Formats: sequence, C-alpha cells, structure tokens
Amino acid sequence: MPMISHTASDSPHAEHGRPAAIWQLAFCSLGIVFGDIGTSPLYTLKECLHVATAHGETFDRLDLFGILSLMFWALIVVVTVKYVMFVMRADHDGEGGILALLALVPERFRTGPGGIGGVSGMTLLAVMGAALLYGDGVITPAISVLSAVEGLAVASPGLKAGVVPITCLILLMLFAIQRAGTGRVGRLFGPIMLIWFITLAALGVNQLVREPTVLAAMNPWYGAEFFMRHGLHGLLILGSVVLVVTGGEALYADMGHFGLEPIRRAWLWLVLPSLVLSYFGQGALLLRDPTAAANPFYALVPPGPATYALVLLASVATVIASQALISGAFSLTRQAMLLGFLPRVTIRHTAYDNAGQIYIPEVNVLLGVGCLALVLTFRESVKLAAAYGLAVTGTMVVTSILFYLVIRHTWGWSRWASLGTLAMFLSVDIPFLLANMFKFFDGGYVPMLIGAALIAAMLIWSHGRTAVMAQYSRQYGAFEQEWPRLRASIASRVPGSAVFLAGSRDHTPPVLVHYVERSRSLHETVVLLQVVDEPLPAITVGPRYNVERLGDGFYFMTFRFGYMEQPLLVPLLSQVAAAEGIPLDPHHATFFIGHSEIAPQHGGRLELIAEAIFAYLKRNAVREERRYGMPFEQVMEIGEQISI
Repeated sequence: MPMISHTASDSPHAEHGRPAAIWQLAFCSLGIVFGDIGTSPLYTLKECLHVATAHGETFDRLDLFGILSLMFWALIVVVTVKYVMFVMRADHDGEGGILALLALVPERFRTGPGGIGGVSGMTLLAVMGAALLYGDGVITPAISVLSAVEGLAVASPGLKAGVVPITCLILLMLFAIQRAGTGRVGRLFGPIMLIWFITLAALGVNQLVREPTVLAAMNPWYGAEFFMRHGLHGLLILGSVVLVVTGGEALYADMGHFGLEPIRRAWLWLVLPSLVLSYFGQGALLLRDPTAAANPFYALVPPGPATYALVLLASVATVIASQALISGAFSLTRQAMLLGFLPRVTIRHTAYDNAGQIYIPEVNVLLGVGCLALVLTFRESVKLAAAYGLAVTGTMVVTSILFYLVIRHTWGWSRWASLGTLAMFLSVDIPFLLANMFKFFDGGYVPMLIGAALIAAMLIWSHGRTAVMAQYSRQYGAFEQEWPRLRASIASRVPGSAVFLAGSRDHTPPVLVHYVERSRSLHETVVLLQVVDEPLPAITVGPRYNVERLGDGFYFMTFRFGYMEQPLLVPLLSQVAAAEGIPLDPHHATFFIGHSEIAPQHGGRLELIAEAIFAYLKRNAVREERRYGMPFEQVMEIGEQISI
C-alpha cells in the first residue's frame, strides 16, 4: 500500500521572527507571574505579628528578628532554591506545573497500583495537587480584588457601601480582558508592577538607612531561636509566614507562558530584592516605632497624600495579583486535557512564538463565576483570609514528592542526592502544611471543597475515558482486520465520498462500522482521517499530510496542524485530492461524526453516579465538527449507547 507525503511549503506561518527578547518577557512576567507573591508585603508581617501577640503577649526585638528570619529564609529556600533553581528545570515541552511534572515521572509510577479506580497513587497525588491549585485559583482573585477595594474604602470611607458591587465590577472587567492573551495582559500590567516593586524597594531602603541593624535578622539562628522560645505556639507562626511564598507555585505553573529564563531573571534581579527590602524596611520601622505594628506597610509613608497614593497603587497591584492564578489555571487545564484528565475544551493560542500563552473561555467563565459567588457569599476578605495558603502548601508537598521521582528515576540522580533534595524541601513544606491545617474550619475548607469536586471530576473522566477506549480497542481492530467482514455485509457502493475521523491507524473508526452495519452500503470513496496536533506554531518543516492507499476506494490520511493554525479540514482535503488524484470533493462529501451516548447502569466499570457524571462531561466537551470547521449541512451524526 503506497504512502504519499507532502511537505507544507505554503503555510501562512512559514517564516516568523525570533522569540521576544528575554528581558522583554521578564518585564511582561511581572504582571502575570509575580502579582500574587509581589503583594504579600501588604499583610504578611502584620499577620505574623498578630499571631505572635494573639494571647495578649507583646513582641520584642528577638521576636521581630525571628519572624523576619523565617520570612527571609522561606523566600530563599522555597521560592529561590526549590522552585527557581530546581523544580522549574523540570518542564514538559516548555510547560510547567504539577501535571507537567507528572508527565515526566516514569510510566511505571503513573500506571502502577496503589491508587483509586485504576489510577496510580502518584497520579492520584498529582491530581490532588492540581485540583488544590484550582481551588486557590478561584479564591485568590476573590480575596485579592475584595481586599483591594476594601483598601480604597479605608482611604475613602464613603465607598464602604459600594465595596461588594465595585469588587464584582472589577472582577468582571478582569476576566473580560483575559481573551487578549497573557502576553498583552502582561504588557498592560507589567509597567504597573514595575512601579510597584520599585516602590517597595525604595520605601524599604528609606527605613533601612535609619536602622540597618535589622539586617542581622538574615541569620537563620534567629528563626530557630524563635521556636525554642515559644514552643508549639511558635510553630503556629508558620501559618502566617507562608504568606510570603503564596504565589510561589504560580511561578512554576505559569512557566509555559514566558519560559524559565525570563521568570528567573525577573525574580532574582527585581522581585526578590524588592520583597526583602520591603520586609526588612518594615522591620526597621518597627524597631524605632513598635506602635506601627497595626499596619506596618502603610506606616512606611507619612500620613496624608502619600498614604492615599500608596493605597491606590497597592489596590491596583492587588487586583493584578489574581492574574498569576488565572494564567496558571489555563495552563493546568491544557495539561490536564492532554493527559486525559479533562474533556476537550476550546484552547485559543494568543502568541505565535509561545505555545504556552493561551486563553480558555470555558475556564475563564467558571473562574469568574466562582470568584463572584465567593465575593457575594462572604462579602469580606477577612472571612476568606484563613483559606489563603492551605491549598498552596498542599500543592507544594505534592510537587516535592513528584520532583523526587523525576530526579531519581527520570534524570538518574543518585539515591542520596535525590533523598537529600527531597528531605530539604519537605522539611519546609510539611511544617507549613501542618500550620495551615489549623485554619481549616476558619475558611480553609473553601479551596478544599473546590479541590475535592475537581479531583472527583478528573478521576471520573480519566477512568471513564480509559474504559471507553479499552472497549473500542477490544471491539474494533485495524482496517485490514475489519474490512473483510464489513465488505461481506455491504450490499452496494453508492456514488460520492465519505470522511470518517480516525483516532489512530491501529483501530477502525467505530462510526464506520456502525454505518455499514445499519445501512449495508458505503460510498465509493472513503477517507479515514487522523488529525495530529503538533507542539509547533505552524507546520513549516516535515510533511503536512500523509496519504496511504488502502485499496477498494479507501484512503488513510494524516493531517498535521500547529497550535497557531486553524485545523480546517475542507481546504486541506481539497488540496490533497487535487494533488494526489483522489476522487474526492470535500464540498460535497459527507463527514461522519460518531457520538457515544453513555447509558449509566448498575454493574459497569463505573458506579452509577460516576457514570452519569462522565456522560455529562462527555456531552459538554468541544465537538469535532466545531473544532475542525466541518460544514454543518454535510455532517451526519451517528450515535450509539454504550455502558462502561
């Protein structure tokens, strides 16, 4: 059976410019990646001091040095060492995030025993971590925007009654601009965040020159000594210290939008120094004026116009902080879809030279609705503040475990080097997680409930999809195996041509079998068409298509499309038919689409409720005719009911 291939030389994207400069991407990343972690100085030290004095105690110089030491080393160990220097080196086709990390784990850990419903323990762990990050992705914009508007209300008390309506309006605007793409959003938010970080650094330096002795708190001994002095109560401070690294996971999740090097440069050269100067500047102020503990950040400037200006800038920056989790949710969804944990959604690539810059309308709508629901339900950011950090610390622990499997079994590190790295990470992650567990009943249940619902949906979809594929694999073999039986049942070949979408060369499309068995006829020309999505902007090298002549009027075609190309089938089918002499007119051909209707029943591979949920997800996945631009008047849908 001859095979014909053709190289795409007429692609509209055959030539494109070099990728954007690293520093330009680093600048854009300020508004996308670092918004969440960059606004932590607004409240972190204040919250730590509040916990330290919760039982009527007063903080002294050693307490302040201990807290500052813990905050500084959390930034160094968790963000700089763990994520920037180690974990972000583990990318999957340029993508970061916990599901990208799972894709790098050896197959035996992803498919082995120890999980639920056929899903391995490690895969279940990764799904849990990803779902928790989704939960944080819903709660972070709600808290960020609500606290921002509350800050404006402090500056202008007359706005207090309008806090919730203004918050909802800002959220609507924030999610509305997502369709512009993370690159454009980054260029919009980048200058504001640059001003923000420069302001953080300048205000910190202004206090440090007056009280430079506070820099001694960089000594890790002060952090250890804090625990020795306060015992178990001292460990609870970690529930507030973790606020300095909330948003650290977003650096890894958003890596696909900008790449490792731009994020690393932005962090090391601007964000980290600005955060450290701000925290230690607040500490220097408290050494001179302990009464500033009520709100040390705003006490960095004199009362009056400077305070109002800082409140306004902080409000805008806090609104931007939600962008990191929104972009991270887009990346996680794409990875979950490719790994088979979520049904197909609409993915719109917004940058030619960066496959990671995407917009997913369905996720954008769900996040927006979730954020609005939280704001309208809780109405005050303080009621949601307890949830901040619990989901992220859980994800941090999962990331450490998966990263150990990658460095040990994928990269081939020695046992002691791998275990040492894991121990270093978990020695920080686990205390943070345990400290945040005490916040569960104070609001931490919100992202946990969201995460639990997503975990159930992802596991149900993965198990159901695997069951359907296994059933089809058992029923339908390759074309050469099925054709003799089908040919015997065909009463006539009718004029015209038909196109059937094929998942692979190894299995005959079920819709073809169903059509022949029911109609006992078939068109004279039949195309079995496989569409392959490539991780390239456009197909400029290699074959655009392959054609294999199977005989008896059958052709197996493979079409390749890049992520910036519209996968429109009719124009390419016309080109292939003309070039290869195939009697096919796509403008008059019939496109056959198969839709499997799941009929829940007792005794299947899924429980009745789980099977009903899978059926709902399958019905709402993006349909092939819409994705591939098939003419609706030429589409024939053939459905079947199956039970798994």
